[in-house]
Amino acid sequence: MPTPLPEDAIAAITHAVDTSFEKQVAFLQEIVRAPSLRGAEAGVQGIVAQALKARGFEVETYPVDAEALKDHPAYSPATIDYAGTFNVSGRKQPTGTSGRSLILNAHVDVVPTANPDHWTHPPFAAVREGDWLYGRGAGDMKAGLAANLFAVEAIEAAGFQLRAPLEFQSVIDEEVTGNGTAAAILRGASADAVLIPEPTDEDVIFANSGVIKFRITVQGVSAHPREPASGLSAIEAAFLVIDGLKALETRWNGEKHRHPGFDLLGNPASLNIGTIHGGEWPASIPFECKLEGRIGFYPGDKVADRIADFEKALESLCREDPRLAKAAPKLEWIGTCQAGYRLEEGSAAEEVLSAAHEQVTGSALRRSIMACYLDAALYMNHCDTPALTYGPLTRNIHGIDECVNLPSLKRVTRTIALFTARWCGISPIERPSG
Repeated sequence: MPTPLPEDAIAAITHAVDTSFEKQVAFLQEIVRAPSLRGAEAGVQGIVAQALKARGFEVETYPVDAEALKDHPAYSPATIDYAGTFNVSGRKQPTGTSGRSLILNAHVDVVPTANPDHWTHPPFAAVREGDWLYGRGAGDMKAGLAANLFAVEAIEAAGFQLRAPLEFQSVIDEEVTGNGTAAAILRGASADAVLIPEPTDEDVIFANSGVIKFRITVQGVSAHPREPASGLSAIEAAFLVIDGLKALETRWNGEKHRHPGFDLLGNPASLNIGTIHGGEWPASIPFECKLEGRIGFYPGDKVADRIADFEKALESLCREDPRLAKAAPKLEWIGTCQAGYRLEEGSAAEEVLSAAHEQVTGSALRRSIMACYLDAALYMNHCDTPALTYGPLTRNIHGIDECVNLPSLKRVTRTIALFTARWCGISPIERPSG
């Protein structure tokens, strides 16, 4: 277990976080105001790279090469070529190493805003209102990225340097595939621990769901509405597929009692049909309909087994319903296809984080589950590296009026700073004499 920090170091580091917090909020506003939908992250990544350079990191940018990645187990099927966008890596390498190395990881891609007219404030305006900062990506997870950056800055502002290597990763395409972090792993990223400040309401995540994402295309028979019996509506066929997948969701949820913690969740499988596009003309029976979605499963389950079960369920639907057999559903895997993970209690990394959290908040660190994909799964499952997902209180992530709680963000930044200082070890910065 790393040596506890001296009380004066704890006080100096937390004071440095507090002193720079308004700068941190301003930086968060700057990166929220740089829209970074999937494939359009270059602008915000340029801001992050410059911020790292200004703080003395050795900075590299590199593309995500889907062709090079495709045979790596951390890869998930990509539907874009990643042209014009890139990951950012910033490193601090001590002259002598005596602590434990660390990766601070965060993603900059965000999901679409839906209709911006329904937001209280424009989704990329980064409006601060009371204790909350609003904007798409404010909570998921640009606040976490800012916490990582200003936590390291606070350690140095307090007069200390790290005694072990640290890599700051700002990655793309977490929301659809996780291939940004997969690309970092392919390049050889490794450390004794990883911390990813996703919005967790100040809990540490001890397990997440495996996730597979899909597209299903069904075809009908076009016809004029005056002769409906001669046609087959692709949209109605899509509804039949969705009903069948709901039965699969119910069956997978029925397994939750075998997975501690998941038995407390209402819908751990959580089938979600996120998009549906169909039809060609209001007065024509639609020929084609496409739907896209995701479904979750449990840590320890193999992705290939769940994919096979999903495919079998779809085939069974077609056998049982001649309308679906005629619609000939075509299945494609279009995003995350990764297993879940479980972080067992007792790891040194979690104990250090727990101690830092308690020093900052006065409360014990809670453990919880997130029934969704997390980049931590790639480090846990493919690198055998303890990955801590721990971040601030938020509201409405992926929804209208997404926002992050600023007092919580300050607490999380303090905690990350103390965790990093203790995990990596610190020594006084050597100032030039004279």
